[in-house]
Amino acid sequence: MGTERRREAAVGLYLTLLRIYEEGKKSVPERPYLFEDDVEICFIDGSCKSPVERFWNGSSMLYVLQQAGRSEDSDPTGELGADDVLHTSQLTPTEGTSPAALPVQRAKQLISLYTMAQNPNMTHLKISDLVVLPPLWIRCDGSDPEHTYWLGAEPLKAGNKITGISFHMVTCDGPTADKTSFVNLEELKTEHKVKHHSSVVTTKGFAQYELISAAAMDDTTLGSESNISIDITWHTVDKILQAPPLCSTATLNIMLESGDPRSPVYPLYRELQFLLALAEGLKTGVTEWPEHLETQTAFELVQEFLMDLKKKLDGCCVSGDKNETESIKSDTAAVDSSIKSIFSERGDLDFAEQLWCKMRSVCSYQELVECLTLVIKFLEHGEIQPWIHQGSSSLLSKLIQQSYHGKVEAVSLSGITPIQMLLEIGLDKMKKDYVSFFIGGKIRPCSFCLFFYGLHGLKEIRQGVLYLIAVFIQSVV
Repeated sequence: MGTERRREAAVGLYLTLLRIYEEGKKSVPERPYLFEDDVEICFIDGSCKSPVERFWNGSSMLYVLQQAGRSEDSDPTGELGADDVLHTSQLTPTEGTSPAALPVQRAKQLISLYTMAQNPNMTHLKISDLVVLPPLWIRCDGSDPEHTYWLGAEPLKAGNKITGISFHMVTCDGPTADKTSFVNLEELKTEHKVKHHSSVVTTKGFAQYELISAAAMDDTTLGSESNISIDITWHTVDKILQAPPLCSTATLNIMLESGDPRSPVYPLYRELQFLLALAEGLKTGVTEWPEHLETQTAFELVQEFLMDLKKKLDGCCVSGDKNETESIKSDTAAVDSSIKSIFSERGDLDFAEQLWCKMRSVCSYQELVECLTLVIKFLEHGEIQPWIHQGSSSLLSKLIQQSYHGKVEAVSLSGITPIQMLLEIGLDKMKKDYVSFFIGGKIRPCSFCLFFYGLHGLKEIRQGVLYLIAVFIQSVV
């Protein structure tokens, strides 16, 4: 790095840290800040529960720098290329992910820049009214021969003047599964007393368990930012790697991303996304159809459904669904099973709603037309006499009501009409699903349910409300 670029980088880091420091005095940022595209800066104070993150003087402020999300063409060594542009004022919060370490070479470069910026003798940096910043610690990847995992720098001061910089380095030879190689708690206390000339040592325990981590699920699935973890703290530690006692305090940390494939209500999300795609298709004229994931096509499902109804009308005995009992093999499976039972299909689905369940897997406009053509044909010939809920105003419901009197109005299944028909029955079905959840569950905002249930003609509003409710349900679950 050239002299001028080094000066610019040092000033940029100083201004970034100063801004974070000034903002942190008012309130500690919830998310890390971005510096030069590859570095996340976390600002930590005494309110942080994790002793791993507030290890320095307990109640003091400090910076923790770590690896940010890296693009494919970035240099893994952390060196800046000749054509790189410094983004010294870029303070864009990034999404929360697990901490990632920086290369040791890059960490040493940042320590050097921090030291330059805090040195009052570096007058060529042209920093007026130099502010003493909190200590800075950097997570390292241990790639050097010493296996360095932390580098730290702390300004030493007399009053408001900086007199020097104290450097710190933490190395580690781990990990290891051999607990006998660890120093025991009493030895650790004794060492601490000798080093800090203290007669009393206070111990606190901390453990963090990740229930759902923000990571890629597999090679073919995009990563999700959903993260659920539990922070557990307790006083009076008895031994190294102690399991949390029952008297511990637990904090549940939840960050959810809508549409996480791991969510028990992900099928509801996909159903809603299909509805929104249909609505968008009516506006733009271009509809995005879902990929075929079922073993049977939508047309085959509809045809089978109609034939079963015809057989029932003809007096034939049709076997019902098999009553299968799910085998619960773990607590996690039991929880998922309980949640899925809440969002299982309602027992009072009318014909249009059951038809939606078959047709939500339709993969093309042509298949949609074929399905609706078949349905109308059965209605016209009186081969089925389906029932529907009162109050339904969809075009298909009107055709069904007409079939009761033996005369079905001719419908031209061209243009946007088929999509409009499918969207109508989907909206009606999901509206009843969500209202049923709120009324039948423990959350009962009845006034809201009445408002939502009364939305008939305004499809755009109904779609928006459906989306908000879906996000809420994913958060609750």
